Amino acid sequence: MKINNIKINSYGNINEKEIELSEKINIIQGKNESGKSTLLKFIINSFYGISKNKRGKEFSDYDRYKPWGKEEFSGKIVYTLDSGKRYEVFRDFNKKNPRIYNQDSEEISKQFTIDKTNGNQFFYEQTKIDETMFVSTLISEQGEVKLNSQTQNFLIQKVANLAGTGDEKISYKKAMDKLSKKQTDEIGTYRTQGKPINIVEERIRQIQDEINEIENYKNKQYEIESEKNYLEKQIKEDEEKIELITKIKKIKEIEKIENEKIKLNERIKQENQEKIEQLQEQKMQVEQKEPEKTYMEENNKEINKIKNKQKKSNIIISTITLTMIIISILGIIIENPIISYIAGAIGIIEIIELIIKNIIAKNKIKKQTSIQKEKNIEKIKQEEEHKKEIEKIEAQIELLEKSNENQKKQIQEMQGKINLKINLEKEKIRNDKIEKEQIEYYMRKENINYELEEMQNKINKDKLKIHALELDKDNLIPSLEKLSALEEEKEDLKAQKETLLDSNESIELAKEVLEIAYQKMKESVTPKFTQNLSKNIEIISNKKYKNVRINDEDGIIVEKENGEYISAEKLSMGTIDQLYIALRFAMVEEITNESMPIILDEAFAYYDSERLKNILKYINTEFKNNQIIIFTCTEREKEILNQENIEYKLITM
Repeated sequence: MKINNIKINSYGNINEKEIELSEKINIIQGKNESGKSTLLKFIINSFYGISKNKRGKEFSDYDRYKPWGKEEFSGKIVYTLDSGKRYEVFRDFNKKNPRIYNQDSEEISKQFTIDKTNGNQFFYEQTKIDETMFVSTLISEQGEVKLNSQTQNFLIQKVANLAGTGDEKISYKKAMDKLSKKQTDEIGTYRTQGKPINIVEERIRQIQDEINEIENYKNKQYEIESEKNYLEKQIKEDEEKIELITKIKKIKEIEKIENEKIKLNERIKQENQEKIEQLQEQKMQVEQKEPEKTYMEENNKEINKIKNKQKKSNIIISTITLTMIIISILGIIIENPIISYIAGAIGIIEIIELIIKNIIAKNKIKKQTSIQKEKNIEKIKQEEEHKKEIEKIEAQIELLEKSNENQKKQIQEMQGKINLKINLEKEKIRNDKIEKEQIEYYMRKENINYELEEMQNKINKDKLKIHALELDKDNLIPSLEKLSALEEEKEDLKAQKETLLDSNESIELAKEVLEIAYQKMKESVTPKFTQNLSKNIEIISNKKYKNVRINDEDGIIVEKENGEYISAEKLSMGTIDQLYIALRFAMVEEITNESMPIILDEAFAYYDSERLKNILKYINTEFKNNQIIIFTCTEREKEILNQENIEYKLITM
């Protein structure tokens, strides 16, 4: 993402100001109180809106930046996302929501979510960065790094917080300490004195002592108490049954849901089986279709026929020729030259005919042989295609059979898991009072809701009876009123105790979740951050410092060139500034897919010239895809960029 243009009509002490920004490095230079920080606030408020909440400050941002004696309190910011889409956001800061336009100047404000508290969420939906993350990572505001040596531990703590929890304002240790203090102050423990839970427990013991002192009940009183106790016991047992039935109901619901999953797998398996059967039938049909009968046999017959015919013809012609030769010889013998000539001529003609027929027969045989070869090639091709078709079907069948095997295994595994899960759930509710047979009895019940309803009706009736007995008891002797009051107070105190225990459990759970989240952060996110941080600090410090490590025992430690590790507290303020900015740079690529602008407001106050040159070269090299906006009141940044021939745009406030 790149900020293209900023137009301020009236905001704080800035009026009628328009700024065009470069996509690369921008130096916004001006003296103190020239409006640099106001411009930075304008950028933030343009994206996220301006707050009227003081948040512990003397003035809210709205009150602080609203121009005196002017109605106009507005401006516009133009930016382009990495996708190439360009947006214009016009803010009238007297109103909650902006007007948002696309690159075709069409208003699209309603396309984004409108939050009742924070207004239009367009920028969060485009970048997935909220205001806190934007300020914590992409912006290094004025004053953040301007800390004297006595307060440098504050900056070190912010670095540790960022690496440990992802938020520079949240310390895992402080959060845990606050939870523990809240737990001690608002609840207490068995070891504390004068805390809420200790007071409640002491009062419960006192009430119980008073109840024990009340004596001399009449016979009716004992009967009432006996019957009441019996009913209370019944109610308790019935409530335990309701609790048991309710738990079993949940188990049955779990079982039903899991069985539905199994049924789904079984349906898939059945569908696969049906496909297998269809493919097997298809395979049989293909196998029954033999390739076109080879031409070889017919062609061989034709060739043999030609050869046989030629053989017979050769025999006949040879016989005639032999006869003519014999006749010619006889003509010579009887001295009849005419007969000799005629017989000789006929013999010669027959010989020629024999030669011609043999040539024709050979050509026919050669032609038939050529046709036979072509047909045989076609036959082989057909057989291969036939074989491939069968193999294709067999491969499909094999895949489906493997799928079914997998489905079968999954079903078996799921069934095993269901059985294990159900058995575990059953084991959870088993105790001295609940037998396995009782659990199985209710597991077999079809209409378990009816059982619950009947049990609840019985409890309600018993409670009504108890109420009637209590009314009778109140009429017996005045002491019972005190007993009743004591019992009620005791129950209230028990409820208070339960509430305190629930609160204690909630805090314990919060601490457990915080610990898990912290450990997860340490195991997954923190190593990556420290790796990027180490890379950044090595480049920024010109290899003076290499690895950075953050742990609970040693805090932040840095490896020097000679391999020695030293505590971050022993570093100079300039180095701590480098460490802080290096961590911010390490987080830039992790928070969003957009190449967001990096904004630095007087961030290099403690940098000497060498450090400043290193950081500027590093920014130019490592963040080519990010727009860089540097607010400064000095000439140092500009001079170094000129010396290093690094392109930038100068904007004077």
